[in-house]
Amino acid sequence: MEIRRRSGGSCLITPLRIWLLAGLTTLALAGVMVTLATRTVQANVRLPQTAAIVPPSVPATPIKAPDSLTPQGTAVTRRHGLFKGLASWYGGDFNGRTTASGETFDENALTACHPTLPFGSLVRVVNVTNGRSVIVRITDRGDLEKGRIIDLSKAAAEKLAMTRSGLAPVVLDVLSRGAKPNGGSR
Repeated sequence: MEIRRRSGGSCLITPLRIWLLAGLTTLALAGVMVTLATRTVQANVRLPQTAAIVPPSVPATPIKAPDSLTPQGTAVTRRHGLFKGLASWYGGDFNGRTTASGETFDENALTACHPTLPFGSLVRVVNVTNGRSVIVRITDRGDLEKGRIIDLSKAAAEKLAMTRSGLAPVVLDVLSRGAKPNGGSR
C-alpha cells in the first residue's frame, strides 16, 4: 500500500507505522497472556484437623507401623506410617454384641475394627474426600472386604461424613499401638 503525497511522491512511512503499531500491540498482548498463564493459582483446600485434638497421652508424631501390620489381600499403600485405602462402617445389628477384644460394641463410641492392629491402638482416620478426621480406638477384629482397610463405628463414620455413602477413601495414621496382644476373631 502506497500513500501518495500532494506533491506526487510516495510515502512508505505511514504503512510502516501501522505495521509497527500492530506488532507492538500483539507483543504486549502476548506478554499479558503469558503472565496470566503462569500466575500461581491459590486454592482453598480444607486441611485435616491438627494434632491439637489429640489427647496429651498420645505421641505427637506417628509411629511407623511394621510390615506385619499390613492387612493381607487388601489394596493398601503404606508410606511413613500411613495406610491408604477404603473405610466402611458398621452398627445396628452389631450394637451391644461382644467384640473380639471382649468389650461390648457401642455404635456411638469412636471405635473401629481392623484386621491386624493391636487392640487399644489409636488411629487417626482422615477422609480424603472432605478432609475431616477422627481418632478411633481399635476394639474389634474381622475380615474386611477386599480393598477396605478399616471398619468404623457409626459415630466415627458420622464424624467423617460418610454414613450416607457407606464407603470413603481414607488415610490411617497409627498414633499409638495398643498394649493388648492380637487375638480372637469375629
